[in-house]
Amino acid sequence: VSPLVAEAYGAGNKARVQQVARQGLWLSLILAIPVMIFLSNIDTLMRQFGQQATTVALAKTYIDIMLWGLFPALAFATLRSVVSGLSHARPVMLIVIGGTLFNIAGNYVLGFGKLGFPALGLQGLAWASIVSLWGMFLSLVAYTLRHPKIKTYRLFENLHQLKLRIFWELVLIGVPIGVSAALETGLFTVVTYLMGALGTEVLAAHQIILQTIIVIFMVPLGMSFATTIRVGQWSGQQNYTAARLAGYVGITSGVVFMTSMAIALLTFPQQIIGLYIDVRAPENASLLTIVMPMLAVAAVAQIIDGMQKTASGALYGLKDTRVPMLISFCTFWGVGLTTGYVLGFHFGLGGTGLWLGQSIGVAIAAGVFVWRFRQLSLSKSW
Repeated sequence: VSPLVAEAYGAGNKARVQQVARQGLWLSLILAIPVMIFLSNIDTLMRQFGQQATTVALAKTYIDIMLWGLFPALAFATLRSVVSGLSHARPVMLIVIGGTLFNIAGNYVLGFGKLGFPALGLQGLAWASIVSLWGMFLSLVAYTLRHPKIKTYRLFENLHQLKLRIFWELVLIGVPIGVSAALETGLFTVVTYLMGALGTEVLAAHQIILQTIIVIFMVPLGMSFATTIRVGQWSGQQNYTAARLAGYVGITSGVVFMTSMAIALLTFPQQIIGLYIDVRAPENASLLTIVMPMLAVAAVAQIIDGMQKTASGALYGLKDTRVPMLISFCTFWGVGLTTGYVLGFHFGLGGTGLWLGQSIGVAIAAGVFVWRFRQLSLSKSW
């Protein structure tokens, strides 16, 4: 949604913004219904995979409520992309912060039975999340209806109309973005399983690093979204020189931020590891010797990952999504996973080798993404 809205916004095409937003909401509904049906029957699948009856019952209790939050979650993501594409990202941040705080409080009150409410356990956690998801969605709807500039786009006018051409365009652009995200997330998931095969302490060291990196990575991820929007807006104006500059600014910003984080990780490794374990405890000495070199590799890799993520955002701004998806598959899984496995298991580098391997894959992806963005933006300039 965001690349198309940003492009239409840059071109000054209000009707196009309205149509993309409307079809995005339709897509949210069409995606939500089959997933809700699937989740409502998840207990059957869990039993087939050998889950214990008590686990299945608990999961069923939670999911039967949570599935009703799927549509507002997807619809909120659609409206968030629309509003951000119109350069109104700050209200989204405030709404998400508010929704998260409400969810935390609701989990505590309903889950554990506080302030006179009964202790509902998993059901209470689910109900708090449902209210939070619907609250965030409706809050963003209210913002789009009340803001003096955004309400002129009339995003919800003629909401019943389904435009198959725009709907299909969203699918063609969006599916590769989703697959790319799944490939990246899947790589870390598979690496985590491989870490487990190397032993409990290696897995623990990996989790310490991964949990730290995930938090840091949210910043270049946000920069990537912003880069997509800025490149898309300039692309809508057919000013590809400015679009190229916006892309380079986004990429540079990601690299600079992640470089500062890498310096912090390399300068204060024990303090960061100390957030998770007692580094002075003798029983953690062997874990510390494992996690230190892994953290050093991961710290340097963050610089490359910041470049990779913001460069892919720049490509998305040019609506180039299918080729980056193929590049992600070849580099993350073909190079990164294979190299990591060889280094970790055949060269005896263990968890450090797995981190080195996936970092090599990410580095190649980053270089190719930057090169491709340069080539595409230059070709469009001519």
